[in-house]
Amino acid sequence: MASMTIRNLDDGLKKRLRIRAAAHGRSMEDEARDILRAALSTAENRPANLAAAIRSRIVPLGGVELELPPREAIRDLPDFSG
Repeated sequence: MASMTIRNLDDGLKKRLRIRAAAHGRSMEDEARDILRAALSTAENRPANLAAAIRSRIVPLGGVELELPPREAIRDLPDFSG
C-alpha cells in the first residue's frame, strides 16, 4: 500500500481533525483515512443543471411550497411612432 503525506494544513483544520479523531477514539491518520474513504466511496452523482441541483438539495427536506401570483393579461405595446 502506498503512503501519502499531506503538507500545509492550516492550524484550524488540523485542530478540528484532532478533535474529531479523539471523539471517535482513533488517531488523526485513521480519522483522515476514514474521511477520505467516506468521501470517495459513493459515486459522484452530479445533476445535469442548476434546477436539478437545487431540487436534489430541497426534496429530502420536504420541498418548498411557493405561492405563485396570479397572471395578468399581456399589456399592449407602447406606441413610439409619434
